[in-house]
Amino acid sequence: AHFTPIDWPQTKLGDWLASAAKNGDVIGFDPWLHTKDDIDAAIKRLAGSGITLQPCENLVDHIWSDRPAAPSDPMIPYDIALAGKSSTEKRNEIASQLREAGKGSVVLTQPDAIAWLLNTRGTDLGQTPVALAFATLDDTGHASLFIDPAKVDNRLREHLGNDVTIQPPDQFGPAIDALKGPVLVDKSTAPVWLDTRLKTAGAQVTYGADPILLAKAVKNVTEIAGTKRAHIRDGVAVCEFLAWLSAQGAAPNLTEIDVVQKLETFRAAAVELKNISFDTICGTGPNGAIMHYRVTEDTNAKIEPDNLLLVDSGAQYLDGTTDITRTLAIGTPPREAINAFTLVLRGMINVSMARFPKGLAGRDIDPLARTPLWQAGLDFDHGTGHGVGVYLSVHEGPQRIARTSIVPLQPGMILSNEPGYYKPGHFGIRIENLVVVETASPLQGADDREMLQFKTLTFSPIDRALIDVNLMTRQELNWLNAYHAEVLDKLGKHCSEKTQVWLKQACRPLK
Repeated sequence: AHFTPIDWPQTKLGDWLASAAKNGDVIGFDPWLHTKDDIDAAIKRLAGSGITLQPCENLVDHIWSDRPAAPSDPMIPYDIALAGKSSTEKRNEIASQLREAGKGSVVLTQPDAIAWLLNTRGTDLGQTPVALAFATLDDTGHASLFIDPAKVDNRLREHLGNDVTIQPPDQFGPAIDALKGPVLVDKSTAPVWLDTRLKTAGAQVTYGADPILLAKAVKNVTEIAGTKRAHIRDGVAVCEFLAWLSAQGAAPNLTEIDVVQKLETFRAAAVELKNISFDTICGTGPNGAIMHYRVTEDTNAKIEPDNLLLVDSGAQYLDGTTDITRTLAIGTPPREAINAFTLVLRGMINVSMARFPKGLAGRDIDPLARTPLWQAGLDFDHGTGHGVGVYLSVHEGPQRIARTSIVPLQPGMILSNEPGYYKPGHFGIRIENLVVVETASPLQGADDREMLQFKTLTFSPIDRALIDVNLMTRQELNWLNAYHAEVLDKLGKHCSEKTQVWLKQACRPLK
């Protein structure tokens, strides 16, 4: 083979180069494809090795004669009735932050950040509804958007107004050269090309987090209301799918691809659906134990009886983004799987019920999801939760529920709550709901500190065939029964008659 696949999340660039290159080697890299943090880390790792890194043109681009044309669909205005705040308000708020921090401008390189700031969407990245572009924002609130002119129509020009200058991409470099004041760059996301270009032009570069990320993460009341509507719509589609799957019996004549296609058919019944939010993860048996498995024609497995089926999926609606995982029993599941599933469920419920002081971060919440598993000598090797956008990226930051996340959780942040357990070669378990952070109601006798809690956004039954109530506390069982009652109340009236019958059974109280 000419190429050896490398698991980059497990193998850092500098580590691989140190093992694959030798003293005196000069390694070229495309400065558009690596962040400053990436390159700085690699240089530090290679110190003393005699191996050097050199930015260069991308040689693949020189020989890629049949490269597909860049997408040219228009950048689309996103209605303030869905965004909840005008682009002018957003730009002025970020500009105020720049002034307070003594920054003259910020360079924006993330398409979802630009989409949020300008109240636009697009179709360039398929399941993430954004248009490819770069932008700058100065401390007066004026923005410059660098975008293919083919993507710009009169509707967009009218939407952006006079305080956003539209320029073609080839003017991005000269515009960067003209930024002489303190320029804010997020070196964890911006290409190293930007850092080099600014410094070559003599700009004063300061490093810090892209200010859009936190502002985008804290949803306003309109965005939260839209997300709740999207989850009702999506919950109905998922319930129709689960009822259909249940009707196939204990030994369905189905493959993983059959299941994916059927789920997408149910979602497509909603006229508001714009796309799925990521490729559906559907793994039966051993495939379910692969955390980010994507079924292909080569791996497409038959759904076998007496096994588990893990289905992780999501959708993009104009008013919200969804992400849900349900693990399902096909036939009679193994006792070991029931035990593990119940522990995972208890962890998910622990997070769902959490009340915590304002100021805590995701790393403080993460152990709640793991404690039941830890007590059995088990764990899972991914974060408990990631941020989720509103008709934007299904994975966003800076908030996460993970061991390393130090970003304080704030009301309005939407996150996933998805503990799991994976037994390689046998089965995988994950249960995922989305939650929104909100201010907790005061309790009698409590002190006056501000407390936060999570409000569950996702509604769909959790497979009772995989639950051992004897392993659960009364409080956990009460939460689950209340959740299922809410699922039935919110979704039942919107489902087909057949699915209503199934849903009533699926949501029966557990004792």
